[in-house]
Amino acid sequence: MNLLDLLIAPAYAQAAGGAAAPGGLFGGGLGGLLMPIILIAIMYFLMIRPQMKRAKEHRAMLDKLSKGDEVLTNGGIAGTVSDIGENFVTVEIADNVRIRVQRAAIANVLPKGTLKSA
Repeated sequence: MNLLDLLIAPAYAQAAGGAAAPGGLFGGGLGGLLMPIILIAIMYFLMIRPQMKRAKEHRAMLDKLSKGDEVLTNGGIAGTVSDIGENFVTVEIADNVRIRVQRAAIANVLPKGTLKSA
């Protein structure tokens, strides 16, 4: 008996005998492949598909963006679109104060008159 046997229990071989065949619902063979396929399908419908839908809606919103729209950026800056480029949008946040932001930084298009009432 070693000193190490006090800390870690020794492993002994099992006596020879008839081994039970794997079975059950998710046992060997095709059943072992069924569980990962189910998990991937659940992840697709709960995580991937809704994210793709949101990205598609955001792209559609950016495509419909026009001059005069009141927008809110990801940084929380609210303003009116004064110029639209291919990659950048100029947003007027106060009288004669304009900033350029990337198109993807536009989070929401606000209803008309929102900034006037605030």
